[in-house]
Amino acid sequence: MTFTIPETTLGWDEPNGLTARGTLIVLAGRGESAGVYERFGRRISADAYRVRVIDDIAADPSTAADRVHALLADDNLPTPRVLVGSDGGSALALLLASTHTDSFAAVVVAGLPIATRNTAAGGEAELRSACPVHRRTLDDGSLVQAGALARPLPAELALPDAGSITLPVLAVHGDADVVSPLDEALPYYRELSDADILTVRGGRHDSLNDLSHRSVAASIVLFLERVRAGVPILDRLER
Repeated sequence: MTFTIPETTLGWDEPNGLTARGTLIVLAGRGESAGVYERFGRRISADAYRVRVIDDIAADPSTAADRVHALLADDNLPTPRVLVGSDGGSALALLLASTHTDSFAAVVVAGLPIATRNTAAGGEAELRSACPVHRRTLDDGSLVQAGALARPLPAELALPDAGSITLPVLAVHGDADVVSPLDEALPYYRELSDADILTVRGGRHDSLNDLSHRSVAASIVLFLERVRAGVPILDRLER
């Protein structure tokens, strides 16, 4: 079920008859409306996780943080609650995780922007994703603000010290991301105390909506199940 919450937050709930297993609060990247994450929201909610998406957090990080807190106050949203961020949204997710540890169970970041400004050359849709279906979404001016990816991130989205993040983190990063190159992001990821680092072969900046979105979504669900259980669910046996 899809519905609109005030202030342009979109939501997707678990299918009828299933018990919700938790809540994902998704923080969109620069220039992205919540509707950019419809495919992601539908896929994750099909596995019985409720999804709420807050649009373009970089436009006003303070207001976006207030909207996150409003969602946390909603007793209808089940625990565990996990922050998911893409681009600038991943920076805010880590900032919130560093200061509100008790409010969240884990964090998922995609395309974490290490530099404050994008200097990569190329068309914006091309920089974000190689998926032809998602590119049609990116070309929709009502869903994505043209030129937003070239905007510098606000100073208040400077990354927190990695040592301040004690929650489990799943870092998803495309190895073909030229907006935030993988080799620049890896040192930060490796400083996190509890991080799984997932690199996406051929992946561009928007790892959640790129060609490998099915594999990425499946990996996120496995991470969520581990967070719920507190231990790994699947063990790989040696031959």
